[in-house]
Amino acid sequence: MSNTSIQQLDDVVIKFAGDSGDGMQLTGSQFSNNTALIGNDLSTFPDFPAEIRAPQGTLPGVSGFQLHFSSNRIFTPGDACDVLVAMNAAALKANLKGLKKGGIIIANTDGFDAKNLRLANYPEGINPLEDGSLANYQLHTMDVTKMTREALKDSTLGMKEKDRAKNMFVLGFLYWLYDRNMDNTEAFLKEKFGKKPEILDSNLKVLHAGYNFADTVEAFTTRYRVEKARMEPGTYRSITGNTALAYGLVAASQKANLPMFLGTYPITPASDILHELSRFKNFGIRTFQAEDEIAGITSAIGASYGGHMGVTTTSGPGMALKGEAMGLAVMLEIPLLIIDIQRGGPSTGLPTKTEQSDLLQAYYGRNGECPMPIISASTPADCFDAIFEAFKISVQHMTPVIFLSDGYIANGAEPWRFPKSADLPAIEVKFKKQLEEGEENFLPYHRDENLVRPWAVPGTPGLEHRIGGLEKQNITGNVSYDPENHQLMVKIRQEKVDKIADHIPPQKIEVGPEKGKVLVLGWGSTFGAIKSAVLDLLAEGHQVAHAHIRHMRPFPKNLGEILHSYDKVLIPEINNGQLIKIIRDQYLIDAQGYHKIMGVPITKGELITRIKEML
Repeated sequence: MSNTSIQQLDDVVIKFAGDSGDGMQLTGSQFSNNTALIGNDLSTFPDFPAEIRAPQGTLPGVSGFQLHFSSNRIFTPGDACDVLVAMNAAALKANLKGLKKGGIIIANTDGFDAKNLRLANYPEGINPLEDGSLANYQLHTMDVTKMTREALKDSTLGMKEKDRAKNMFVLGFLYWLYDRNMDNTEAFLKEKFGKKPEILDSNLKVLHAGYNFADTVEAFTTRYRVEKARMEPGTYRSITGNTALAYGLVAASQKANLPMFLGTYPITPASDILHELSRFKNFGIRTFQAEDEIAGITSAIGASYGGHMGVTTTSGPGMALKGEAMGLAVMLEIPLLIIDIQRGGPSTGLPTKTEQSDLLQAYYGRNGECPMPIISASTPADCFDAIFEAFKISVQHMTPVIFLSDGYIANGAEPWRFPKSADLPAIEVKFKKQLEEGEENFLPYHRDENLVRPWAVPGTPGLEHRIGGLEKQNITGNVSYDPENHQLMVKIRQEKVDKIADHIPPQKIEVGPEKGKVLVLGWGSTFGAIKSAVLDLLAEGHQVAHAHIRHMRPFPKNLGEILHSYDKVLIPEINNGQLIKIIRDQYLIDAQGYHKIMGVPITKGELITRIKEML
């Protein structure tokens, strides 16, 4: 055992980066799961290449995974990294600007040969590991490929198979450096490769080789330890936004006692929801992978018409294709969930990068006057509660609901204290089963005090009715071209959505005073950066507050009052200014924007600078 001391740290940000074939996502997620088991608070940000197989060793092919873990509560994956693991020259070049001065670089020398340096566009004869350009960092080089092969010299696996295990060497090395136990990764490997003993054995051998190498090499005289975070007591697991969303749908379906049907078409970054939900047939969840986006939503509309909860998942380009069918669901006034995991646009845009640029599409992106409630999630774990809420609104108000998440929330992970089923509220669902006394025939658009029409399943005797995409006559549901009737129906559909505001909780202030100089108003994935920035400024004594909107349409009834309680309002968004347009329009306040459209999250540091300018 080398003679090392243990240094306590409050928090650490590590970035794993390599070629998309180097297994950096797996390495990152294993380290995250290990971190969650220890009880640190954590936040992750996976960064995928857009190409399915970008050319090896090139800058477009770099795959990254950023992990922030701490003994305190944290809300972002971190602005800058303490440690950069670079498996090749392109990974170093793409991520060096995000490393703190004095930070640790762990470089795989095999990824810095002449070919890799050329592919990463370094000038002829220049190797950053040798030319002194990294003097401001703590550079540690090791030939991961060579040591992986050495650990597997007795294995009968081919060279390509052996090299696949090199991410385990890096993982073992980091487990030693951060004083970790490897049991959870060993258990994961046994489960994943239990039926392939040779591959299992090679991964375990290389994992231990990385740990032992760190233990014997003299490069590190210090190991680091981050204590457990002070979290509310309960059972936690690490969860990504898409997984939390899938679990929220299952829970809501159970609590409503309503079978659920997912009709969808795969699209980045929403496809994981289909993969996850397909595992829950035991809960009466049916999943259908349609031939295109339109078939996905129309099959879900059919399921809702038949008395199930219809759900469809997509991203921005799919939202555009589903537009006409969404209008049909608004006209039919049936429950339906349209889940949009936003990504960079327009057109195919940046499929693997994050953006919040579909809000105006969700508000206005359909023909005619076509209002729908919109709910937005703010963190990976929040997806569970937010989708549960969207499900409830949809069935209780007989309306399609748009749910907004984005690539950052969908793929990022954080600890989630999962609820007991008994603690979740029941969702009341009412079907019309027969004609009431005095009712001569069924009137499909006869409404209650919330303007909600009855849900009657086709085939129920006596409740035969006609619905379709043509304008309805009020109450009877017959086709109507009458101009006064059309205006009335447009106003009723809008008022029905507006009335939902009577049934949602008031807007709360996340942190900060109830009156003050600057209110930072956010929605979606800007939550962590805003909260962290505002907490820092409050600690410095500034009069700053943070409010985050979940109910994007209709807004909570007290939102206007909150906005007018501050001298200035700042709205940070990962788009070119969308919520700000709606807020200025509805509340006539001179809100200021902070817009970042680079496919990456807004950082705490950027926001602190912007808020200080306003102060």
